[in-house]
Amino acid sequence: MSTKIMFVDDEPDLESLLSQRFRKKIRAEKWQLFFAHNGVQALEKLKEYPDVDIVVTDLNMPEMDGLTLLSKLNQINRPFKTIVISAYGDLKNIRNAMNFGAFDFLTKPIDFQDLEITLNKTLREVQQLKENLRLRESEARAREEAQHLQNCMQDLKKTQAQLIQTAKMSSLGQVVAGIAHEINNPVNFIYGNISHVSDYIQDLLHLLHLYQQYTPPNSEIQAEIEAIDLEFMIVDLPHIMASMKGGVDRIQKIILSLRNFSRLDEANIKSVDIHEGIKSSLLILHNRFQARAARPEIQVMEEYSNLPLVECYAGELNQVFINILSNAIDALNEYNKQRSLDNPPACPLAITIRTFLLEEKSRVVIQIRDNGPGITAEVRDRIFEPFFTTKPVGEGTGLGLYISYQIVHEKHGGALNCFSEVGQGTEFWIEIPIRQTRAALNLSS
Repeated sequence: MSTKIMFVDDEPDLESLLSQRFRKKIRAEKWQLFFAHNGVQALEKLKEYPDVDIVVTDLNMPEMDGLTLLSKLNQINRPFKTIVISAYGDLKNIRNAMNFGAFDFLTKPIDFQDLEITLNKTLREVQQLKENLRLRESEARAREEAQHLQNCMQDLKKTQAQLIQTAKMSSLGQVVAGIAHEINNPVNFIYGNISHVSDYIQDLLHLLHLYQQYTPPNSEIQAEIEAIDLEFMIVDLPHIMASMKGGVDRIQKIILSLRNFSRLDEANIKSVDIHEGIKSSLLILHNRFQARAARPEIQVMEEYSNLPLVECYAGELNQVFINILSNAIDALNEYNKQRSLDNPPACPLAITIRTFLLEEKSRVVIQIRDNGPGITAEVRDRIFEPFFTTKPVGEGTGLGLYISYQIVHEKHGGALNCFSEVGQGTEFWIEIPIRQTRAALNLSS
């Protein structure tokens, strides 16, 4: 590509002299020359030819002098260089021009050989400037592409995490609902017949009492009465029936809790009792709280305030409770392994769940705290990242807390924070608005 040079000078013969002097370069299309008679025309020419490489300008011109033109050129963000021309005795203005950013200068009368040398030197500088600019633009594009790729990978990780967790919790919800349904049928059958069996037993006992009253038993019957301990049986049978009824009542409550946990029929936001979700989650994890050979029982302390019904995605919020409680159990299990058997701690392993309303009474808070080993600040800052886990390979996916954060923050417009110090346990603070705003609903959808 040819070099584009613009000369700005009010001398009328300069254009013909330069065109004649550099005619070979012009014919070979190595150089293209443009001419303006003052600074105003020069600025207009630059609009027409924005890719000019070199501007050669006189300092003393009508309408707009060279120094003013230089100040205007400094505001143009383009890769070109400026050469100024002035009388030898005008060194003060030449110094001012150099301070204004001129690359080089020439004195009048112009020595055309010196002019060509200066133009070639300036052109090398312009080429280097353009090359540096291309490199910077290339680096900027590379950074943008790298950032775009990183964002795509992050989005892919988020999508993958959401798909995995959604599939996992959907499967769990279906299994829980299926088990609850299958247990519910025989339990209802048993429950429906207990009252009849209890009435029948009472009738039979009454009939037996009448037989004893009006028909004294012979020796063989008397021996059988003593063998089966009839008096104890008569006293114990009602207790057995009451115990059976209590067991069936307990199973029905478990079934109800399982249904509350799965909530497969509640895909939309509904007003629910948060405490039911917490209790259902505790029931699902009940076996993990029990004492084992490797550790004592984990005590669960519940401190519930009077809360209004909360608009939320109940099933998904239950996932948050399950994930945080499961992490607390895992932390206490690991903590128990590290404790010295010769010097057990004074306090038992415990998880405390507390609920309350904030002062403005527009948001409800669920605090879940364990008295385990706590975590470092470095780990605490990363626990909500997708696929981040401190557990051994195969024991953790790094999705539970990430998905919990998405559910609380993005789907409910709430907040999920972690507070922990090494040796001081860990506390999760779940903050949910009591009423969902239209903006939050649009965001979650």
